[in-house]
Amino acid sequence: MGRKRILTGDRPTGRLHLGHYVGSLANRVRLQDEYECFFIIADLHTLTTKPGKEHIAEIAENSRQMVLDYLACGIDPSKSVIYLQSAVHEVCELNLIFEMLVTVPRLQRVPSLKDMARSANLAEMPFGLLGYPVLQAADILMPRSHLVPVGKDNESHVELTREIARRFNSLYGEVFPVPEVMLGEVPTLVGTDGDAKMSKSLGNAILLSDDRKTVEKKVMGMYTDPNRVRADIPGRVKGNPVFVYHDIFNPHRAEVEDLKARYLKGRVGDVEVKEKLAAALNAFLDPLRDRRQSYEARKGYVDEVIYDGTMIMRSEARQTLDLAKKAMGLSAIWNRISRKAEETRKKREIPRGGGEGA
Repeated sequence: MGRKRILTGDRPTGRLHLGHYVGSLANRVRLQDEYECFFIIADLHTLTTKPGKEHIAEIAENSRQMVLDYLACGIDPSKSVIYLQSAVHEVCELNLIFEMLVTVPRLQRVPSLKDMARSANLAEMPFGLLGYPVLQAADILMPRSHLVPVGKDNESHVELTREIARRFNSLYGEVFPVPEVMLGEVPTLVGTDGDAKMSKSLGNAILLSDDRKTVEKKVMGMYTDPNRVRADIPGRVKGNPVFVYHDIFNPHRAEVEDLKARYLKGRVGDVEVKEKLAAALNAFLDPLRDRRQSYEARKGYVDEVIYDGTMIMRSEARQTLDLAKKAMGLSAIWNRISRKAEETRKKREIPRGGGEGA
């Protein structure tokens, strides 16, 4: 197989934000020269919480916008495979096979599923959402990947994938690597509201594609220290979202340390701290905006990237499914039936012996 493989990706629910970048995208860009990378546009996963036709109609454009964010961050389609999940039909068959290797109580212990149901305002858990981690396991193991860069909230899903891979290999023989999880340097980025992780649905996200003015407006509205009602009151730095972002995105360490020291002593206002954060974030995002704009100007290019990647993944998926079914003995069933059927048909075509003078 050559280089080891990576599988990761996102549901196409729209444009990506800073939390996606620090949680996974930065790792993807860094690792694409070292690993063979497969990045999934996980559109089937959107059906678990948004099965309505109106949501499905949004998937194509959401996918384009998401891939533009990938390219803007530095993911290179000449080095990595970017593909559409629903166009790789083998994933559904592998998902069905894996469903036989896991119990309902085990799935009910996955901590993120109840959170997902709650966020989607679902009164009851759909069967598809309960099986979300199994389909995710099929995604991860379809290219026979060795490493999965994910955010903290998906770590438990990868652990289930590891269990399924071990279970399959134990029952049928070694087909799948047992993948390792790789968390980003900042596994969970707090949102601008300081209350929860960054999320588009919660309205507390700074998008990678936000323009300079939008970034400034969002930063100026960020949650800081609620007990600090005046600039001359000493403030809290630890856990303060504004300083969390400074530590991650502001490369000017002396400036950050100076702001922290003055903030702790009540010698700097929130406005100055936020203005310098907005400047740092815009400096970080400017190259991404430029690259995004250049790719956007190339009409049809993003669709080509998705199409080409999907065709590559289809070939890989056929190989993986063939290996899995051969190991299980499922291929032998069809092979025997088809061989017998062909032999029977050939016998029908052979003329019976004897003739008029017999």
